[in-house]
Amino acid sequence: MSRDGCHLCEVARSELERILPDYGLRATVVDVDADDELRFEYGDRVPVVLLDGKEHGYFTVEEKRLRAALDARR
Repeated sequence: MSRDGCHLCEVARSELERILPDYGLRATVVDVDADDELRFEYGDRVPVVLLDGKEHGYFTVEEKRLRAALDARR
């Protein structure tokens, strides 16, 4: 979950673009401001990383934790 003009979102996207290809994955970016329900749910709490549809983390990408979760999915 992201929004335009969000510096933390840009950093998170860059981190995900670096990490996810190691798992044959790529991120899908959803602009929370494009949907009233998402804007209400996430507010200023972006970026949010979802994994398998569930919230995995927000504000930063915790690489070790994300890699552990992705390894566990294999």
